[in-house]
Amino acid sequence: MEVKLPELGDNVTQATVVGVLVKEGDRVEPGQPLLELETDKAVVEVPAEAGGVVKRVLVKVGDEVRPGQPFLELAEAEGGAEAPPLKAEERPEAPAPKAEEAPRPAPKEAPPAPQEAPSERRLIPAAPSIRRLARELGVDLTRLRGTGLAGRITEEDVRRAAGLGEAAPAALPAAPAPRLPDFTKWGPVRREPMSGVRKATVRSMSQAWAQVPMVTHFDEADVTELEALRKQYAKKAEEKGFRLTLTAFLLKALALTLKAFPKFNASLDVEAQEIVYKDYIHIGVAVDTPHGLLVPVIRDVDRKGVLRLAEELQEISQRARERKLSPEEMQGATFSLSNLGGIGGTGFTPIVNWPEVAILGVSRSQMKPLWDPGKEAFVPRLVMPFSLTYDHRLIDGADAARFCRHLAGILEDPLGLALA
Repeated sequence: MEVKLPELGDNVTQATVVGVLVKEGDRVEPGQPLLELETDKAVVEVPAEAGGVVKRVLVKVGDEVRPGQPFLELAEAEGGAEAPPLKAEERPEAPAPKAEEAPRPAPKEAPPAPQEAPSERRLIPAAPSIRRLARELGVDLTRLRGTGLAGRITEEDVRRAAGLGEAAPAALPAAPAPRLPDFTKWGPVRREPMSGVRKATVRSMSQAWAQVPMVTHFDEADVTELEALRKQYAKKAEEKGFRLTLTAFLLKALALTLKAFPKFNASLDVEAQEIVYKDYIHIGVAVDTPHGLLVPVIRDVDRKGVLRLAEELQEISQRARERKLSPEEMQGATFSLSNLGGIGGTGFTPIVNWPEVAILGVSRSQMKPLWDPGKEAFVPRLVMPFSLTYDHRLIDGADAARFCRHLAGILEDPLGLALA
C-alpha cells in the first residue's frame, strides 16, 4: 500500500523533508509519526493513517515533496510476525492514548463520513494542548474535522466550534515583485535558496505591510527596582532549572495593560465592519534562532505568575531553536513582543503581526541621570526604551500614548507587578 502525503494546509503546495522517522522493516501504528517536514515556520510531523510494516521509504532528507506524492510503502505483517519496533524519539507531542480514538476527520468540505465499526478505531488528530482546550470549552473533538496538516485539529477549529471566533479572512493577493537587474554585469554573485522560515517571513511581512497602516510610539520606563527584584529571585529560579528574565516580567505587565486597554487585544474585521474583542490573552514572543525568527505563543498570560511565565518561556524558546514547535504553538496570538535588549540598540519599529493590531518592541536598558525632586538632584537610574507599533485604523495616537504610560507605570512598580 502506497502512503501519500496529505494536504499540508491552506496555500501550502510543497515542503522539505527534514527527518525520516522510520526505516524498512519497522512496524508502525496508526497515528505514529513517519516524516518531519519543514513548512512555513514550523517542522511538522506526518502521522500514519494505518498500521503495517514499512516495505520501502520513497523519500530522503532534503527532498521537496508535494501533497498527494507517495512517500512510503506499507505491507501487512505476515502471520502476525513481529517486526522490529520503532525507536522512541523526542518529539513535540506524543500520540494520544487509544481511549480517545475516533474516526479520522474527512476533508473540510466533504460529506459526513459513515460511522466505523467499533473495531475500526482511529486516533483523534489533536495535540494535548488542543485536547485540554476542548475540555475547558466543552467541545467534543470526535465531531470536529481538522483544518491543519493531515486533518489535525487546531486551536482555531476548537474555538470556532465553541462559538468564540471564525477563521481570519484570506490575505489579498500581493503585487508581483519587480524583476531584478542582472547583477553579474557588475561583478560575481552567488545565490542560495530561501529556507522555509525565510519564505514564511517574506509572506507574512508583505501581508502585514499591505494590510496595516502602522504608526510607532516611543517611550521608556525606569526599571531600576524591577531589575533589583529580578536579581533577587534569579538564584531561586535557577535552582528550579530556569532563568528569570526581564521578558517574563514584561509578559505579565503586558497582560495587565491589555486588560486595561482591550482594544489592543482585538482584531479589525473590515469586511463585517466590526471590532473583534478577545477575552483571552495569548502573547507571541519573537525568538531569534539559527533558522530565522520564530514566534511561539504563550497562552493565558494573564492567568500565570511571573515565575511560571519565565519557566514556560525558556522551555518554548528552546524548542523553537531546536525546531520542535508544532504549528498550533505559533498560532492564536492576540499581541506580540519582540525584546532585542539582550543584543543592543536604542529603539526600533517592529511590524504588527496581522490580524493582531499592536506589537511591543524592547531595546537595551541603559543607566541615565534622572531628576529626583525629593533630592533635588540627578540620580543614576536604569532606563528601558520601548516602542509600540499599532494599527492606526483602530488605535489612535492618544490611545497608544496612554497604553505606554500605563505599561511604564506597572514596570516601575515591581511590588505591584509581583503581587498581580
